[in-house]
Amino acid sequence: QVQLVESGGGLVQAGGSLRLSCAASGSIFSFNVMGWYRQAPGAQRELVAGITRGGSTTYVDSMKGRFTISRDNAKNTVYLQMNSLKTDEPDAYYCAASRGSAWSVDGMNFWGSGNLVTVSS
Repeated sequence: QVQLVESGGGLVQAGGSLRLSCAASGSIFSFNVMGWYRQAPGAQRELVAGITRGGSTTYVDSMKGRFTISRDNAKNTVYLQMNSLKTDEPDAYYCAASRGSAWSVDGMNFWGSGNLVTVSS
């Protein structure tokens, strides 16, 4: 059974930075794609950033230039560096992985339990 363990969430001041980590129980190269998804209260879960097995990355337009997805192959861990945080909403961030190639929520095979990120004024 594949496990994705997330860490790094918490409270951060507006304009500050936070780094989320997602550690896989096995090799991250067993997945074609891995990504971070965000869900605000009452909203749909949406893709924030993703990375393919080959190293290609994708970002939502609102996060480009502020968020960076990366990985440490030796640690089987994917990271999300979040800079210049602006929102004051308590959003939940989820790590996800798939052996397919689609970025849709329904297409993800494995999910972390999620961790909360709150940006204060």
